[in-house]
Parts: sequence; structure tokens; C-alpha cells
Amino acid sequence: MPSLGDIFRKFKKAEKKVEVKGVSGKTYLKAMLLRDLSDLDAVKSEVRSGNVMILRITPLANKSVEDVKRAVNELCEFAESVGGDIARLGEERVVICPPNVRIWREKTQVPNEPIPTAA
Repeated sequence: MPSLGDIFRKFKKAEKKVEVKGVSGKTYLKAMLLRDLSDLDAVKSEVRSGNVMILRITPLANKSVEDVKRAVNELCEFAESVGGDIARLGEERVVICPPNVRIWREKTQVPNEPIPTAA
């Protein structure tokens, strides 16, 4: 199974923004197994309602790696269209957030090694 890092891609900014309803209410963190592509509608509905979703993709990956790629690409496009955020959590999980929640990403540091110079 390819790593989630191989599947995730950056998308261009979406021209059309989708309105997210209910974001001003309580935000819940929900976990869900992604078993089939049809489960994506429920995920999108939850994010539109303002909830954070953690998806375990292993059941779908066991069926079809191509379906995992399609699902992740569709969720990336959706997250961008609503102004949300998406990231992978290890090799088996994906988190998708509504617009009022941001995912913190640590920037990789370059080691402090002296720059070699010509003699």
C-alpha cells in the first residue's frame, strides 16, 4: 500500500467557495471508518456542520488503493472549497477540519551545518 504522503497533493485555490452552515455552534471531534467512497457524503456533511473528522482509511485501502487516492483527492478539493483544512495522521488516518479549525504543521528545520567554501 502506498503511503498517504504519496497520495496527498496540493490543489489550486478553488474559485467557488461553499457556504458552511452551523460553524458558529459547538464543534465535535468525530472518528469514522472509511469503508467505501459513498461514506464521503457523510464526512462532508459533518464538516459542513462544523465538526472535525478523523478518518481511518485502512478498510478502504484493503479493498482498493485507487479508491483511497480518489477519496483523498476528493476530500482535499472539498476542504479547500469550504476553506477548511486536511492532513494525514500517520499512515492510516486523515483529519479534515471545518473553516474555523486550522491544523498546525511543524516546519522542518535545516541542520546548522557550515556551508562549505572553495579554498
